Amino acid sequence: MTTKSWWGWGTVHNAVTGAERAALTNRVAALLPEADLTVHEAPDPTSLNVPAPRNRVPDSLAHLASDDLGDRLRHSHGQAFRDVVRNLLGRIDHVPDQVVRPRTEQDVIDILDWCTSAHVAAVPFGGGTSVVGGIEPRCAAAYAGAITLDMSCMDQLLELDRTSRAARIQAGIFGPALEAALRPEGLTLRHFPQSFEFSTLGGWLATRAGGHYATIYTHIDDLVESMRVVSPAGISASRRLPASGAGPSPDRLFLGSEGILGVITEAWVRVQHRPRWRAGASVVFDNYDKAVAATRTIAQSGLFPANCRLLDPMEAFLNAGTDTAGGVLVLGFESADHPVDEPMRRAVQICRDHGGRVPDGLRITDSADDDARPGAADTWRSSFLRMPYQRDALAAQSMIVETFETACTWDRFDALRNAVLTAANTAFRAVGVTGVVTCRFTHVYPDGLAPYFGIYAAGRWGRTVEQWDEIKIAVSEALAAHSATITHHHAVGRDHRRWYDRQRPEPFAAALRAAKSTLDPAGILNPGVLIDPATSTARKTR
Repeated sequence: MTTKSWWGWGTVHNAVTGAERAALTNRVAALLPEADLTVHEAPDPTSLNVPAPRNRVPDSLAHLASDDLGDRLRHSHGQAFRDVVRNLLGRIDHVPDQVVRPRTEQDVIDILDWCTSAHVAAVPFGGGTSVVGGIEPRCAAAYAGAITLDMSCMDQLLELDRTSRAARIQAGIFGPALEAALRPEGLTLRHFPQSFEFSTLGGWLATRAGGHYATIYTHIDDLVESMRVVSPAGISASRRLPASGAGPSPDRLFLGSEGILGVITEAWVRVQHRPRWRAGASVVFDNYDKAVAATRTIAQSGLFPANCRLLDPMEAFLNAGTDTAGGVLVLGFESADHPVDEPMRRAVQICRDHGGRVPDGLRITDSADDDARPGAADTWRSSFLRMPYQRDALAAQSMIVETFETACTWDRFDALRNAVLTAANTAFRAVGVTGVVTCRFTHVYPDGLAPYFGIYAAGRWGRTVEQWDEIKIAVSEALAAHSATITHHHAVGRDHRRWYDRQRPEPFAAALRAAKSTLDPAGILNPGVLIDPATSTARKTR
């Protein structure tokens, strides 16, 4: 039986232990020799002073509800660094009174009807992987109670349209189960965020998630054909269409709405044939500016690689084990229809024109087997999947290990990166830590890119949350000052509110508040996310 961690990422049996932990500790000690890497263990959940539930669901819904301590704790937080550290310190400030798991759409309707009449806050919950405070019920004090609406029991592939290559799927399905359901048909959604194993289709839709692929058809927005959403005001069901010019898109209202307008119950999504042909390469550069230029040229070439992930020198060293002055570009192509040798060779030639070299050569495969993927990025891919577990291990050793991502146009990247590095290093000094900043590109577009920054700093146990908060404010202000987005694919939640409020146009904010008032007049759905709670008694939750 697989046991999920109550305080950190993923499952207990996959936690970093033994030789892996020793090697990780040694690497950090070599990079930051002054770090205190004493291991701190998570408290026993039964030792925590968790308030008893303030409310009970009606008898008609009791079979869907749980007030089990472990269940409530696992639904009290997301998976950001600050969540993990607060859990390790036993600082569990906001716990839902009940975890309610609807099994049908009518259950969702009945639950929202009760929450509306009883003035109970309802926080929709997919897999719980939010890193922006999007599922933490900080709003509870202003309501008669707070429940978590866990959608994981609504997890079925309902219908498949092979002719149109689309699938109707319930929102509570987790990534691996979704792919397992499509695999016998030779199909895939091809949406693989880092949280894939522990996140759901509904969560991806509600947060406008980005997948692992670097170009085209990587955002969940691009993969949605229609959606069905239950709000307190009624059900919104958009029509299945490949495209439409009939006014503003209904789906666009709910994509990225983070559960404040309604609960996504199912969606028709565009699926694809599983890839057969793959090609990959790791390109090493001696000059970072030339590596960026090569990446931009590929993004603007129309080649559309599946992977085009540029790791700066520090990122390449820490997470790919490569020592280089200019970074590493991880390239990959794949297709279900045709060999990809030629686009791969053209992309590599572009890199060589910018001073890149391919020491390990090209890796080309012809197989529908997922395990036959090219091996050029194997080290990076393995590290990528282990990063959240390693983050937890280091968080327990007083390290500040966190990421933040953004997007900007190509012409602004140099100034943005310099501003972020300056802001981070200034903040390091202000909070009294020594640290490093890394950068990788997760997605590239013809007109811009999504830089993903990593922070590694030696903190002080008991203060690392506050130290990170100051660093986060500093780097977020740098993003805002350079007209970059506060988030490219991690949503807004409560933690990004102050910058999101400044980024969005005020007429749009007024329209969003009006939509909230119409669809959720009692203001019970995920209060404090995206906009302030509508009720006059609700506290601001920024």
